[in-house]
Formats: sequence, structure tokens, C-alpha cells
Amino acid sequence: MKITVIGAGNVGATTVQRLADAELANEIVMLDILEGIPQGKGLDIWETAPVMGYDSRVIGTNDYKDTANSDIIVMTAGLARKPGMSRDDLQKANVDIVAPCIKQAAALSPKAIILMVSNPLDTMTYVALKVTHWEPHRVFGMAGILDTSRYRSFIALELDVSVRDIQAMVLGGHGDTMVPLPRYTTVGSIPITDLLPKDRIEAIVARTRGGGGEIVKYLKTGSAYYAPSAAVVEMVESIVKDKKRILPCCAWLTGQYGTKDVMMGVPCVLGKKGIVKILEIPLNEEEKKMFDTSVGHVRETMALVQL
Repeated sequence: MKITVIGAGNVGATTVQRLADAELANEIVMLDILEGIPQGKGLDIWETAPVMGYDSRVIGTNDYKDTANSDIIVMTAGLARKPGMSRDDLQKANVDIVAPCIKQAAALSPKAIILMVSNPLDTMTYVALKVTHWEPHRVFGMAGILDTSRYRSFIALELDVSVRDIQAMVLGGHGDTMVPLPRYTTVGSIPITDLLPKDRIEAIVARTRGGGGEIVKYLKTGSAYYAPSAAVVEMVESIVKDKKRILPCCAWLTGQYGTKDVMMGVPCVLGKKGIVKILEIPLNEEEKKMFDTSVGHVRETMALVQL
């Protein structure tokens, strides 16, 4: 198993470290345009191996040839958000970064699975699908796991319980129009609606929608990377080990949820071939309205893409 991570910034480097810790590949390649940065970070991570006990070989490079024949390509490169900047503000600049990177990597690894992390996530995943012309089950994005993780972490703080006992799902686009689903949220199999009043649930949902921006506000010069990298590794593990986990992913819809030709966060079964299938869960009238609003927003951003 060979995994390439494009981008040696905070998200990329932390993802490489977590992948190595979990020994999810024999070889992990970290690629970046900046000379010396991926080499230095890659060497540092590899020199950690004797202490941590993993044998995943980590290399840093500026040469796409070193990524050839990768099984999985994780795309993290792109400009990070700054305070006051929305994910959509990043779009044009990151299209110019993402499109050529994906073209080069895909040409050298034509059988790979592409996992997108760059923002704005839904649109960048669409860009990757468009420039590769690959089957949609091999090109998808990480967003829903991160959004769901934030949602679960806030519930755990509110109730003072273990995050392990909270089951939840966040659908829709990765941004202000995401769709947390309290109706499908349980704590130790108990519906959250039996444990918290409506106003507290609404406050948690609002904080979840603004979770990324909250971190950007604190950091000022960057965005989140610990939780995003952990979410990537959860997806990679399900693919590498063919675990067929049910995880919310940004996937190309072909009629599911009454819509098609759009990248949207939905529950997916992930296995060794990528997305095995997309699961459709019943949405009530209010949930469907929010989902459709999110679809409309993502369509608007997709329509602005010029390649």
C-alpha cells in the first residue's frame, strides 16, 4: 500500500504522522512545491519511527514522479482560511492550486482513490472529479466526519459524557449550510431530544456550523488540522482494511436524496474500492429543506468553477 499526501502544511504533515502511527501504508509520500519543507518534515516523521514502533516508510519530495503508483492520494494543499474569510472566498485561488496538482498526481497513479481535503471542500472535490474524469466512487471528500466529530464533541461537553457514546450524523455541504441531524443523534442509544432542551440542541448545532471559523478566529494565521487529519485517517483506514464503515463523505450524487450532479455530504459505505454505496436515510420536511438549501449553495459555487 502506497499513500501520497499532497501538501506539507499543518493538515498534510499531521495526516502523514497519523497515517504512519497507524501503519496504514508501507510507503507514505509527502509532496509539496516548497523545496526542503516536505523533505525535512518527512525525515523528522521517519526518525520518529524507532520510538513509536511503526515501519511505514515516509519520504518528502517536490517531484511528482515519487508519487507514482499510489493507491490513495490525499489532497490537502491550498491556501488556509484567515479570520473573516469564508471557505467560498478561497475558491478561485484554490482551484488554481488544486486542478494542476490533481492532474499530475492522477496521471502517475491512474488506479488510485482520491480523497480531497482542500477548501472549499465540496467544490474542490468537484474540481478533482472534473479534471480526472474518473469514476465518482474513486473521487470524494472529507468533511462530514470532521463536522460530525465537532458536533459530537460539543454534545459531550454539554452533557459531560464520553464522546464514544455519542452517535450522530452531519450531512450537506461543508460550511454554514451543513445539516446536523438531532433526530438521528443518540447518547448511549438515548435520543438527544430526551436529554437536552430544544434551545441547547440548537446552540450546539449553530456552534457546529461555525466550528471551523471558531478555530480560525483563535489561530488568526491558519485553520484546523488536528481534527481534519484524524478524520482523513478514519476514512483511509476503512479503505485500506476494507472495513466498509458508514461514514459521511462528500460524494457525487446521481439521484440520491432527490438530487444529482452535485457534490454533497451524505452517508457512504467505504471499502477498498472507495465508495461502495451511498446510503439514503429518510429526511423529514424540515431536514429536507435544509439539505436542499445546502445543495443550492454548493451548486452556486460549482457553477463558478472555470477550468
